[in-house]
Amino acid sequence: MSRRVILLDFPWARDKDPRLPLGHACLLSALKAAPNIEPRSLVMAANDPTINIDDLSTHILAQCDDERGEIDLAVGVYVWSEGLVGALLPSLRARGFRGRIILGGPQISYAAEGVERLYPDADVFVRGFAEAALVEVLSSTARKRIQGVVYRGGFDRGRQANINFDETPSPWLDGTFHIEPGSFVRWETQRGCPFRCSFCQHREAGQSVPRQRSESGRIGREIELFVERGVREIAVLDPVFNSGGPTGARRSTRLLRRFSDVGYRGRLSLQCRPEHVDDDFIDACAALDTCLEFGLQTTERREWKPIQRGNKLETVDATLSACRDKGVDHQVSLIFGLPEQTVESFERSLAWCLEREVPVIKAFPLMLLRGTELERTRSRWSLRETTTPMPIVCGSSTFDERDWLRMAQLSQALRMTERNHPRSIEGLRALARDLECDESRWNPTQDRHPA
Repeated sequence: MSRRVILLDFPWARDKDPRLPLGHACLLSALKAAPNIEPRSLVMAANDPTINIDDLSTHILAQCDDERGEIDLAVGVYVWSEGLVGALLPSLRARGFRGRIILGGPQISYAAEGVERLYPDADVFVRGFAEAALVEVLSSTARKRIQGVVYRGGFDRGRQANINFDETPSPWLDGTFHIEPGSFVRWETQRGCPFRCSFCQHREAGQSVPRQRSESGRIGREIELFVERGVREIAVLDPVFNSGGPTGARRSTRLLRRFSDVGYRGRLSLQCRPEHVDDDFIDACAALDTCLEFGLQTTERREWKPIQRGNKLETVDATLSACRDKGVDHQVSLIFGLPEQTVESFERSLAWCLEREVPVIKAFPLMLLRGTELERTRSRWSLRETTTPMPIVCGSSTFDERDWLRMAQLSQALRMTERNHPRSIEGLRALARDLECDESRWNPTQDRHPA
């Protein structure tokens, strides 16, 4: 008899996002391809104000109310869905849910040893790239020893599950994603990141997350499918699309040329490291409708060390100049709320970008994500967080809550003026002065607890 499982995901939904998140679809494809596993997909946006925990619990319990009995529940846990998961699991147990509750996702992968203490109603925890590990867990009710899997009451080695990217089913090629002409898709060509930014969950605490990069014909077939189906826009989710030194740069350029060769006419958005951009890469971008997204974070040397994110500003400047000269669309993202930061130093980072006429400058608040080095060393800079469902750093030894609000107002002004930013920091400051910040950009503000 097949083992049934509800695959539940609470993504942070944006206006043009596909119904299925990419990570959810990858897991669903792996489960559908496995013998004797019957998956059921359930996706509810974490920032949807209509979610009701009692109704969701009733819906899940109804799946068990037939002659086949128990069903397992596998849930992806993210920083933005902690409140939802924390309310749902005890509600299910209190109402008699007897199946296994299996948790994965970044909040599990990057938790310290002893993750079961954080989620007392869950039975199994999967760390890392979960496709193969989840299939193994669901293939049997036995507590098999599986890399990256922790059972309640068992020994937690803190290890990560891994996959062979080329051997996992593609949700594009197997029909899990239904691609309409003119659609927007999120896509990946690799997982993991070689950099050591202390604020980022793409790195496991203390070691590199095993990187996975597709080198087979799978990527080429997916590109051909996107062209065949008339995809309008592709956002590539690789942490750094052009990572990997000269070899990585050549690979990323080959992929762009592949898009050109098969006649792709849509838009490509790529997260890139500006220091790794070379002439061939820029030329390949210029032949397509490409937007390069550069995560600069800060231009201030004093702020580089705490986040382990130095920038070669002369090289970055040259890359931005090349984008302008070749007509390649680009944007830069910064972080506010960093250790050692002040309003004045944040404004200097903004001014640096404004002077270079970056078309879109985005500024995001710092979050202390689970398992990151910055989370562990927060006391060194007296970092303080909000009490919102998704906590944000709002104070430190170098800025207070009033300073944070000024930085948030500057971020809001940037959002309002994308592709038409003021030419100077004085102009941006004047625009930002009386703005109210839209906190829904960063937080699910709804009450998620049962009535």
